[in-house]
Amino acid sequence: MQARTNARLAAVQALYQMEASGVGVDGVIAEFRAHRLGADIEGRLLHEADDDFFAELVRGVVRLQAKIDPLIEKRLAQSWTLSRLDATVRAILRSSSYELISRPDIPARAVIDEYVEIANAFFGAEDPRFINAVLDALARDLRADEFERAADGRRGGH
Repeated sequence: MQARTNARLAAVQALYQMEASGVGVDGVIAEFRAHRLGADIEGRLLHEADDDFFAELVRGVVRLQAKIDPLIEKRLAQSWTLSRLDATVRAILRSSSYELISRPDIPARAVIDEYVEIANAFFGAEDPRFINAVLDALARDLRADEFERAADGRRGGH
């Protein structure tokens, strides 16, 4: 699991870099594969990163961004837009949203927990706590059946 956690962290970094520098998806993936995966970023060794999962996340966010961004904005506080958020927060929300949309094999709670931890790593005491709330609401929007099954299990349903 550490390899996937590291891939998520690297994907957030790559998405941030793409936005800040204007480099394209193939260029940023190639750069990370050549120079970053295997390096120490934010105190975490990324040598154990799942390279294929990293590339899937970055490419997937780019491919589905026109679908992802409105879903995120729907769950932001009134009068807030993605453009008002910190670029790292945008990268976290986009990458996690991609996983919630396209990776039903990964439980929503696991996705949320992973990205909340990434947010904590970047922001520490200034953790944007709303990330958890936004991701929870997105997960309910995108995976209502998963949340219903969990609720049924707690109620003793079948």
